[in-house]
Amino acid sequence: MSDLSLIRWLLDAVIVFTVLEGLGLWLHHRLTGQGLAPNDYALNMLSGLCLMLAVRAAVSSLAWPWIAVCLSASGLAHGWDLQRRWQRQRSTTPGVSRPS
Repeated sequence: MSDLSLIRWLLDAVIVFTVLEGLGLWLHHRLTGQGLAPNDYALNMLSGLCLMLAVRAAVSSLAWPWIAVCLSASGLAHGWDLQRRWQRQRSTTPGVSRPS
């Protein structure tokens, strides 16, 4: 097995594991009401998955627009996640003034 084939195989395995992990976390929360709520991890996980897909596209020699789409989606998910966390922190921190 060539090094590039091994890298592709490992990326595929990590992508599948990450998707299964997300489904497991969601199912556990849905069935028990315990654990992390999907709102707490979904965007972060999506951002990571998109980065892995970008690397997978690059090592598979796909056209650059596919890589750009994956990287853009990752950046958007990451930015959205940060914005939500920042807003949540500001709304729960006492003494923080909010602009009118």
